[in-house]
Amino acid sequence: MLSAPASIGIVSPQGAYWSIESSELLQRLQASATGLASAEVEARLAKIGRNSPTSQISSSALSLFGRQFRSPLVLILIFAAVVSAFVGDGQEAAIIGVIVLASCALSFTQEYGASRATQALKQRISRKAAVLRDNAERSVDAEGIVPGDIVRLSAGNLIPADGVLLETCDFNVSEAVLTGETFPAVKAPGRSAPDAPIAQRSNAVFTGTSVRSGTATMLAVNTGSRTEFASIAAALERNIPETEFAKGIRRFGYLMTEIMLAIVIIVFFANLLLQRPLIESLLFSLALAVGLTPELLPAIISVTLAKGARAMAANGVIVRRLDAIENLGSMDLLCTDKTGTLTEGVIHLDGWVDVDGKPSADILLWARLNACLQTGLKNPLDEAIAAAQGGGSNQEAFIKVDEIPYDFIRKRLSVIVRGKGADDLLICKGAVQNVLEACSSVRTAKGSEPLGPEQRDAIEAKFRGWSADGYRVLGVAVREHEKRAHCTRYDEVALAFVGFLLFLDPPKAGVRETLAALGHRGIAVKVISGDNRYVAAHLADAVGLRSDRIMTGEDLAKLTKGALFGRAKNTDLFVEIDPNQKERIVEAFRSHGHVVGYMGDGINDAPALHEADIGISVHTAVDVAREAADIILLKQDLGVVVRGVDDGRKTFGNTMKYISITTSANFGNMISMAVASLFLPFLPMLATQILLNNLLSSIPSLAIAADNVDAEQTSRPRRWDIHIIRRFMISFGLLSSMFDFATFAFLLLVIHAAPDAFRTAWFVESLMTQLAIVLIVRTHKPFWASRPGKALARLTVAVGFAAVVIPYVPLSAAFGFVPLPLTVLSGLLAITATYLGASEATKRWFFGQEIQRRRHTRERGVDARHGA
Repeated sequence: MLSAPASIGIVSPQGAYWSIESSELLQRLQASATGLASAEVEARLAKIGRNSPTSQISSSALSLFGRQFRSPLVLILIFAAVVSAFVGDGQEAAIIGVIVLASCALSFTQEYGASRATQALKQRISRKAAVLRDNAERSVDAEGIVPGDIVRLSAGNLIPADGVLLETCDFNVSEAVLTGETFPAVKAPGRSAPDAPIAQRSNAVFTGTSVRSGTATMLAVNTGSRTEFASIAAALERNIPETEFAKGIRRFGYLMTEIMLAIVIIVFFANLLLQRPLIESLLFSLALAVGLTPELLPAIISVTLAKGARAMAANGVIVRRLDAIENLGSMDLLCTDKTGTLTEGVIHLDGWVDVDGKPSADILLWARLNACLQTGLKNPLDEAIAAAQGGGSNQEAFIKVDEIPYDFIRKRLSVIVRGKGADDLLICKGAVQNVLEACSSVRTAKGSEPLGPEQRDAIEAKFRGWSADGYRVLGVAVREHEKRAHCTRYDEVALAFVGFLLFLDPPKAGVRETLAALGHRGIAVKVISGDNRYVAAHLADAVGLRSDRIMTGEDLAKLTKGALFGRAKNTDLFVEIDPNQKERIVEAFRSHGHVVGYMGDGINDAPALHEADIGISVHTAVDVAREAADIILLKQDLGVVVRGVDDGRKTFGNTMKYISITTSANFGNMISMAVASLFLPFLPMLATQILLNNLLSSIPSLAIAADNVDAEQTSRPRRWDIHIIRRFMISFGLLSSMFDFATFAFLLLVIHAAPDAFRTAWFVESLMTQLAIVLIVRTHKPFWASRPGKALARLTVAVGFAAVVIPYVPLSAAFGFVPLPLTVLSGLLAITATYLGASEATKRWFFGQEIQRRRHTRERGVDARHGA
């Protein structure tokens, strides 16, 4: 026997826990089938630690700070400092080191704050598990589970620890995350061979896998870093489809890399050909590369997304994956179920009728026994049955014998009860068609008769009629069953169809207006539902969606991948959908270039949530759906999604501002410096001056996350377009270079500046124009018609003031600066003011051209479709 809690969960090499009898394993773990005491749990947590894989432990502040120095750009700067120190220029090496430290500190403070905010939000949606504690079932944080805990599992649960099964009922587990096997594995108590691989341990379950159907009780054996999931976590990388945001970042990185390499190579070799010193030429070229790249982009994105996440949390949206905010803003198509989103989600049992359509107390009694005694997947239909008023029959006269849990293949649930009769009674309820499949007879007012085509047609006619009126209809069937302790799904045969349950879930108040709000934001809504076509069409008419373009699951199953891609765009209602078809539908829409959001809360929504650009679930969803989702709604309401879209678009807009502003300004400055270095008899700016300029110009960018965003920029989906970024960078970069060349002419031809004065003056002019351009291109409106955020305005003014006074402070000589005469400053201010006017004019021309280009693209698309 294991002697102390410190060794709990450690199984000897001679005997794997899945090969040990459960009774012996309970003894080894000093546990009981009735659960642990709370005091014992606390002691084990103190000894063993919380149930969290090492890969999921949040990074410490020190490790996050250390990661700042792994950036390729930072490594370039460190290399430059080492080269300077090696050739004996200790002062320049020290200056570069200070700039590196300051840049990393800025980035760290932003990312650390964003990380803390994100962790705080995730704590609000921590996963729960049903565990026996102190002889009672309790819902606890999954991270608080310890070896020896008794855990109750049902369909939809993520398994929170590795362990063995003590009891099961039609228990199937999806183990694809560990084994790659698509189909669920059947699990049952017993023993497996000591050397059995994971896929063959039929009595064991593992962390991270999910329950597909049935119920079970498990004994937790290994938790945290001792689980199978943790041991192979480094080799397991969730294959998340690349999102629009990720694609944009990747393409932007390629663009910056191409330009940076071209500039560095050309400038370096050109300076060597001009017989400039090797080290000086190398440092200058590296500084140009660093100066071009928006090195604070990771920090800006982190802080912008974290701010967006906090704003969304205040509106009832918890973000699990930060880049999902950008995707939410880019979303142009939302796929959703109807229950709880388009409808109230509070389902009422409105009728319980026999086959002839007359109210029946027996139907209600059987339905209550089935709903109240089942212990599998919790659902609102069962809750509605339990809450229904009427009937008056005594269900306490029956006891439960067994159950056949619901699954998504059979689409029905059976409970076997025992009353005063000679036989037990099997009560089955589920989708009408699926219940009929298990029936061989029908009970009417005239008695029992075989279920022939005429009776089947009459049942289906009633089903269609009620469905067309907006009712969700379930069928009920019964059969007398010989007394025995256990039943299986194979006992669902030769049933007698006895009646219907009519549920009403009315359209949600205000949902028509919410759908219109989504439409005004450029977001189309597609309904994907397991309900029949009549219910879905009735609801679509009620809430203002098209109801004439319908595809059933049966139709979809006949389509090839290519055919589905062609049909999906002309379909608004996907009905009678098998859960496994949802992922195919999302994939079809993404193949057409849509940024797809998927909203779901069920077990089989997980693949579609995973496939979508933005997976949306609710805090009451089953575990697997919540874990697959990118954002969690604290309220199942499309209105919350609308507010989240607005927040996402503001976040996206501010991120794009930083990229556009920084790349255009830096590109212009680098082109100017590269050209000037080829024609001037001296370097136009020293490496340390370039780095200082880049650092100071980045400071106002830290406030972009809190900048105001014009309403026009949030009215439609916005997506990464690397071509626009390239055109923007070239247009405004070349404009900046033109004014740089005007500055050169002023300094060389008018005031005949010496090298130090030239560098100082251009440093000031370059920094002021980079700050000015922020106020110009942050808005598509005239800059005076769009007020910037307070923090952005204040930091811009402060850095602008610093640009002017830096040449006059005592430490300026260390950077090679000299005081400038008032006449020179006046000339620089005049050039900057002229640059502002030219930039405003260029902005109007540029965005006017982009509007025309988009219009022509749409027209060509329409012509192409008509031609086809």
